[in-house]
Amino acid sequence: MDVDALLLARIQFGFTISFHILFPAITIGLASYLAVLEACWLKTQNTVYRDLYQFWIRIFAVNFGMGVVSGLVMAYQFGTNWSYFSDFAGGVTGPLLAYEVLTAFFLEAGFLGVMLFGWSRVGPGLHFLSTIMVALGTLISATWILASNSWMHTPAGYEIINGRVVPVDWLAVIFNPSFPYRLAHMGVAAFLATALMVGASASWHLLRNNDNQAIRKMLSMAMWMILVVAPLQAVIGDFHGLNTLKHQPAKIAAIEGHWENGPSEEGVPLTLFGWPDMEQEKNHFAVEVPHLGSLILTHSWTGQFAGLKEFAKNDRPNALVVFWTFRIMVGLGILMIALALWAFAARMRGRLYQSRALWRYSLYMGSSGLVAILAGWFTTEIGRQPWIVYNVMRTADAVTPHGALEVGITLALFVVVYFVLFGAGTLYILALIRKGPVLNAMEAPPEGGPGEHNTPSRPMSAAPDADESRAQVSMNRG
Repeated sequence: MDVDALLLARIQFGFTISFHILFPAITIGLASYLAVLEACWLKTQNTVYRDLYQFWIRIFAVNFGMGVVSGLVMAYQFGTNWSYFSDFAGGVTGPLLAYEVLTAFFLEAGFLGVMLFGWSRVGPGLHFLSTIMVALGTLISATWILASNSWMHTPAGYEIINGRVVPVDWLAVIFNPSFPYRLAHMGVAAFLATALMVGASASWHLLRNNDNQAIRKMLSMAMWMILVVAPLQAVIGDFHGLNTLKHQPAKIAAIEGHWENGPSEEGVPLTLFGWPDMEQEKNHFAVEVPHLGSLILTHSWTGQFAGLKEFAKNDRPNALVVFWTFRIMVGLGILMIALALWAFAARMRGRLYQSRALWRYSLYMGSSGLVAILAGWFTTEIGRQPWIVYNVMRTADAVTPHGALEVGITLALFVVVYFVLFGAGTLYILALIRKGPVLNAMEAPPEGGPGEHNTPSRPMSAAPDADESRAQVSMNRG
C-alpha cells in the first residue's frame, strides 16, 4: 500500500472516530446527570429536579441516537480498511467489543424505552431503576471500549501463535497496565464535558434574562461538578502521564518536545511553547522553564527521561502534532479550573446568579470539554504511532491494501454525510437547549384534542417550530 493511501486511511478513521467519541462522552455524562436529577426528585419532591429531568431527557435521547449511528461505522472500518489488524489481533479486540454488546448495549436497550417514555406509565421505583441501568450501561460500554483501546497501547496477556494474537490471560488483557488510568481519565472527561455544557446552557438563558429556579439549579449543579472534577482530572492526568512514561516513553518525549538529555545536574526543562522540527531534531522558538519537566515527570529536580533522539527515526511519533494537541488539552483544563474557582468565589459572595461576566465565561467554555477530549484523543492515538499495537504491529502493516483513489473517495463521502447528518442533529440539540426547561410541565393539561396542537411523546418533537422560535426570540429581545 502506498504512503498516500495509508495516510488517507488513517485520516478517515480519525475523522469518523472524532465524531463518535463526542456523542458517547455526552451520553455518559448526561445519563449519570439524569440519574442524579431523578434521585433528587424522589428524595425531595422538588418539581425543579423533575422539570430538569424532562428537559435533559430529550437532549439525551437525540445524542444517544447519534452516538449509536456513529459507532456502527467504526466496526465496519475494522473489516474494510484495517483487515490485517483484524486478522492479527481480532482474537483480543473481537471478544472485547462483543462483551460490550452483550453487557452494556443490551442493558441500555432493555431499559432505554422505559426511561424515555415510562415516566407516567410505570411506578417511580421502576423508572428510577431504568435510569440507573442506562447510566450504568454507558459506563460499562466505556469500560470495554477502553479495555480494547488500552490493550493496543500496552498489550498484555497474549501470545503470538502462527502469526496471530492469542489471549492466554483475559484478566491481564482487560486490566492491562494503562487501562485503569485511561478509564478514569476518560470517565472524568465525560462528566466534565457534560457539566460544562449544562453550565453553558444555563448561562445562555441567564444572559437573556430567562431566569427561573430550574435555570439557576442547572448553573449551580454544573459549577459544583466542575469544581470537583476539573482538579481531579489534573491529578488523574499526572498519574496517567507517569504510566505513559513507563510504557510509551517515545510518546512522552514527543509531548514534551524533548530531544536529548544534557548534563545530569541540569535536569529536563519544561517546554511551554515551541515548534518541534522533526527533520532538524530541535525546537524552534522554545520557551522553557528549567527543571520543571523533571519535576513533573520524575518528581525530582534533576531526574531525566529518554529524548526522541534515543529512538530510531521510524519509531518516533509526530512531535509537532502531539506537542500542540497536548498543550491545547492542558490549557483548556487550566481554564476549566479557573471557571470552577471563579464560580465558587461568586457563590461565596452571593453573586453566582448576578455575575454576567461569569455567565459569559461559562458560555464560552461550553464546548471546551469536547475540544479537550478530542485534543487528548489525538495526543494518545497519534503519539502511539507508528504502532497500531505498541511494539507489536505497525500501522503500515495493519491497513487493507486499497488504492489512494478508493480511500479518498470514501473519505470525501464520509465528510459530506457526517456534516449533513450530525450537523443537523447538533442544530436540533441546540434548538432544544434554546427552548429551555418548562416549569411544572408535568402538571400542565395535556395538549391535543379537536382543533388543538398535538405534541407526540417523542424526543424529536420537542424543539419549537420556526414560527414559535421567532416568537420566542422576539419576546426575549423585547
